[in-house]
Amino acid sequence: MSTSRGGTAAIVPAAGRGERLGPGAPKALRSIGSIPILVHAVRSLISSGRIGLVVVAAPPNGVDGVRDLLREFGETVHVVPGGDTRQRSVALALEAIPEVYEIILVHDAARALTPPSLVTAVIDAVAGGSDAVIPVLPVADTIKAVDSSGTNVTATVDRSTLRAVQTPQGFRRSLLVKAHAAATATDTTDDAGLVERLGLPVAVIPGHTEAFKVTTPFDLLLAEAVWLERRKAAENDD
Repeated sequence: MSTSRGGTAAIVPAAGRGERLGPGAPKALRSIGSIPILVHAVRSLISSGRIGLVVVAAPPNGVDGVRDLLREFGETVHVVPGGDTRQRSVALALEAIPEVYEIILVHDAARALTPPSLVTAVIDAVAGGSDAVIPVLPVADTIKAVDSSGTNVTATVDRSTLRAVQTPQGFRRSLLVKAHAAATATDTTDDAGLVERLGLPVAVIPGHTEAFKVTTPFDLLLAEAVWLERRKAAENDD
């Protein structure tokens, strides 16, 4: 099986509103350094040099606008209407991917600054024999369990076995299809969670601090700072 350009496709669900980021355009269409978050995310995937196709699940009433936004990527990017849940959006995008692609990545548009090297690492892990792979980081904060009211601590959780999950998550195509076929209409878990529900293993690889998720206004400020530092570094290299 080839993992060069053509052997791997990526799905980017971008149909959500992202309301925690505040009022305005959908989260994926907000900007970091005057570049839309969605463009950053797609560019990170394609810059890995290992992705033959990216399918973006857009808001159903905004497909044409998203196509225009991603026109620079040509035929490498295909835009489809998303669903009313993240799981449905991924499933719809998966249906649009030709069967020639045997490795499928699922990437959050909100993790806009994910380094291409992490994309490559996920692909290599799947190609190396893991049917489901997720990038993770150790949990740095102390974690407390609380009661149902949320007002009292019931336990301090052992964080040595905890990991914060990032994207892109990588899958053997056949497994991802099977996981989504078994999903329910109320599923809100990530794609790896759907695989776990089948009782099948999910491998982990080291994540990257710059693959953080832009969810709140503070995250957007952090992303702007990271992007500025990248621009400065690129200018110094020139």
